[in-house]
Amino acid sequence: MSFTPYIFFDGTCSDAVDFYAKVFGADSVMKMPYSEAPPDVGLPATDDRMMHAQINVGDTVLMCSDNPEGSPKIPQAGFAVSHVTKTLAEAQSTFAKLSEGGLVVMPFEATFFTEGFGMCNDKFGTPWMIMVGGETPNS
Repeated sequence: MSFTPYIFFDGTCSDAVDFYAKVFGADSVMKMPYSEAPPDVGLPATDDRMMHAQINVGDTVLMCSDNPEGSPKIPQAGFAVSHVTKTLAEAQSTFAKLSEGGLVVMPFEATFFTEGFGMCNDKFGTPWMIMVGGETPNS
């Protein structure tokens, strides 16, 4: 069983997917604009908003889309996408890239449960929790 985050944007999905693909070194990127939906579905046929997009990194998938044009904008809230790395250097690098142009909520630092953990909202508003996996510093 797995759980796959699905993030909603308001017109910035394409840029966000490109950004995440670069940050995480995606193996593949898929984008499907609303204009590719069959006409009988009744969705607005716009090329600048994504009906579905995703990146694949190994066995992991991150999916997202834009709200249809004209839908009310709903800010991202009440969740965070958690990403666990194998090394401290990888976690620090990922956190630095994601937080650039965004907001650092909790600076990346050692904690009682890992040698590195930090929280940020990226420049698209997506909340992230980045941490080093493995044994805790106090174990």
